[in-house]
Amino acid sequence: MAKGDDLDPKGLIEESYKIEGISAPECRSIFLDWALSYQGVSVVGISALLARHGTGTDDHPMTITLREGLTASQTPTRRGGRRGRLAK
Repeated sequence: MAKGDDLDPKGLIEESYKIEGISAPECRSIFLDWALSYQGVSVVGISALLARHGTGTDDHPMTITLREGLTASQTPTRRGGRRGRLAK
């Protein structure tokens, strides 16, 4: 696999678009690997990856995964704890 650039250091996202028949779970695994190796702000990186690869690939599992990653990172939710239980 060829090395990528600052946006896609391992070239994982680019390669995922080249794999025929790739599934959504495989794309999520690749996305997780990318997120762990990316050195920038993830929202900026995901947006740039969508600009680079998302045009004309609306139904590709990686495009869908990237969009979900962008949405999930913008809507944080409280996950519990003592204060959350007592607030009601």
